[in-house]
Order: sequence, then structure tokens, then C-alpha cells
Amino acid sequence: MQLHKPEVPPPFVHLLRKLNSQVERILSTAPDSRSMRDYLHWDKLRHLTPPDGLTAEEWWLGLKLQRFGQYRPVALEDNRGQAFRFLVPDIVQERLHEIDCLAGGTLRLPEPVTNPQTRDQYLIRSLMEEAITSSQLEGAVTTREVAKEMIRTGRPARDRSERMILNNYLTMKRIVEIKDQEMTPELVLDLHRRVTEGTLDDPAMSGRFRRPEQKVVVDDLEGEIYHVPPPAEQLTERCRLLCDFANGKTPEFFIHPVVRAILLHFWLAYDHPFVDGNGRTARALFYWAMLHGDFWLFEFISISAILRKAPAKYARSFLYTETDDNDLTYFIVYQAGVIQRAIEELHAYIGRKTEEVRESEARLRALRMFNYRQTELLRHALKHPHQEYEVLSHQQSHGTAYETARTDLLQLHDKGLLDMRKRGKTMIFSPAPDLAARLRKAEAK
Repeated sequence: MQLHKPEVPPPFVHLLRKLNSQVERILSTAPDSRSMRDYLHWDKLRHLTPPDGLTAEEWWLGLKLQRFGQYRPVALEDNRGQAFRFLVPDIVQERLHEIDCLAGGTLRLPEPVTNPQTRDQYLIRSLMEEAITSSQLEGAVTTREVAKEMIRTGRPARDRSERMILNNYLTMKRIVEIKDQEMTPELVLDLHRRVTEGTLDDPAMSGRFRRPEQKVVVDDLEGEIYHVPPPAEQLTERCRLLCDFANGKTPEFFIHPVVRAILLHFWLAYDHPFVDGNGRTARALFYWAMLHGDFWLFEFISISAILRKAPAKYARSFLYTETDDNDLTYFIVYQAGVIQRAIEELHAYIGRKTEEVRESEARLRALRMFNYRQTELLRHALKHPHQEYEVLSHQQSHGTAYETARTDLLQLHDKGLLDMRKRGKTMIFSPAPDLAARLRKAEAK
């Protein structure tokens, strides 16, 4: 990943001293709509044409003065003891409103995820998608097809990449189970243990904070350092503060639950308390916070699928915050956009799948003879004529009981739609060579 390190803005105090006599004129100049709405960092703003009558430095000072009056602090501090802070600009307010409507309330809910007969199918798909893409962000190289086959069949992981993905999948399932619990340091360590078990060079560090002698930095392949996390001696206390924030005990003012979840994501990633697996743990904590805040649709949403499309932008949102007076707003703006796009992609995916269902049912009325799990398998089989299915993979795909999955497949075999053979003691099912014709024949009966 090629990452452009942003230019550090001119020091605010230095600018204020230099331009003190010009402050009244600077503030009286009408603010530029783009810089206000997009919450630009100096690294971008310095390349733009400033408003009439202002230099780039004067423009930046005016924006900083406007922002300073709105900042709210949190208990997270940097290595110098300076607090991180944030504000909620209009662009975030708009995105929060969309997220409230689409992911937390009862409006415009996609029917397939509210239907008890089909919701598990979408839940398992999202858990797999997040497990795979979150691991790929951290270096896993297994293909999505192989990873899905591993999860569906329940076979053991063959290498470190597959183990990362399987760990993430099981951790995401665990988060759904604990979403109503308060966050504790022990639970943070447990999440880390779950995402890293069997993947670390030193297995003893799974579920443990890094030690003082373990110097950890965030850098690139060329060795350029982007972030130096706090000393290991501070991690126990910093994790306690993180949990207080996660549980709403701090600060004393209201923070929107989505903003709180985003800040938890940043907080753990900034503290970097582990020798490895910090990104996966931070995203797991984000999911816990969203579900804990009653944004139930996040059982079905993958943010890592969006982050993986532009990993440099993800990394830069951290750097913008660190290079501009600990201003968390940059990370909030970016992550709120990621969340919004992830929700939109889920709705679009469900829309496409719903339309496929309508088209298939219109063409193949025979599909009405089967339950929804069998129908989904037959649709998949029509598109993948050489696919193999096992009872365990069918069970995993639909979150059903083993006997239910076995009955589904045997019924399709009895109707001549699936061929069956044995591999050892395992029953292997595959689409009949002329599956579409057999379905049309069944339709004519």
C-alpha cells in the first residue's frame, strides 16, 4: 500500500502570533463552503485556491479558529499528555441521520433481514464478508472463495491466513452474543485472544498487552514510521479509560452512539496495545459498540469490505487526526462515510438478490415446491453446475440444524435434482447435469 504522509499543518500558536493583527479581517471573510463541509486537512487545503483576499495560511487560521470554538475533549491522550478532541460538522450530522434511519430504527427495513426464514442466510454472509475482508486488510492472502468454502464446510484452517479469517468469523459471532454486556478490560483481551489465536509468532501474546521491551510502531515496508503508540506501562490504565468511554461513563456530555463507536475504533488502534491484531480488535470493538447501541442492522454489515477498497484513505484518516492537534473529526468524517456506504451496499445487495429471486421464481415455478434453503441451493447450483455440497456446508450457510440440512439435500437427491456419492463417510452432493431441464420438467407436472 502506497501511503502519502500528510504535511503537518502550520502550528496554530505560531500562526496566531504571526497573523494576530489580521484575525478580525480573516474572520470577517465569508467561509468557503467546500472547506466547511468537507472538513479539509491542511494537506489538501494548501493546494486549493483560497477565498478572495486570503492567503492559504490565513484561510487555514480562520478555519482553525472556527473549529476551536466547537471542540469537545475525550479522555484519550497522546504521548505528550494532550487530549484528543472532536466536533460534529454538518456532513457528519447528515450521515448520522441516514445511519439512524437505515440501521437503527424501524423505517425502510429490508424484508429479507427481518424475515425469520431468510435472515440467517444474510447474517452468515455478512459475518463471512467481514471476517474475510478484515483479515485481508491485515495481510491475509486467501481468496474469498477458498475462505468461504472453509467456513461453510467447517474444515480446519490450513495456514495462518485461513486461521485469521476463521478467528474473525468466530469472533464476529461472539460479538453478536455479548452485545448487551458492558465492555471490560477482560473482554477486550478476550476479543484479542479470539482474533489472534494460532496466528502470532509468540502464541503467549494472544490476549495479552505488549510488554515494555516489545517496541511496537506502525510503519511501512520501507521502514518509515507513521505512529508510535503509548508506552506499555500505561496500557492497563488506558484500557480502563477506554472501557469507561465504551460504557458511556465518560464524558459528561452526550455523544451519538455511532460517533462513540467510531472513536472506540480509533482509540484502540491509537493505543496499539497488542503486538499484532490491533486493527482486527479495533474493528471488533466497533461492531460491539454499534450493536450495543441498538444499531441491530450491523449484524449484517461489513465495514472492512469498504475499507479494503481504499486502505490508504483509511490509514490517512488516522494520520490527519494525529498531525492536526489530535482532531478526531477527520476520522469521524471518514468512518461515517464508510458506514453510510456499507449500509447502502447491503441494501443494494439485498435488492439485487430479491430481484434475482423474483426472476427465478417467474422462470421456474417449480422452485415453489421447495423450502427457502433448498431454493437458494438450487439457484446457486444453476449458476455453478460443478459445485459440491455437503450437509455441513449447507448447515453452515443457513444456520440450521444438522438433521434439517441433511433432510434438505436428501429430498433434492430423491427428486433427481442432485447427484450423490460418498467420499469416505461424507455424503457429497452435486447438481444433476441437466438441472434446469429437470426443474422445467418438474414444473410441468
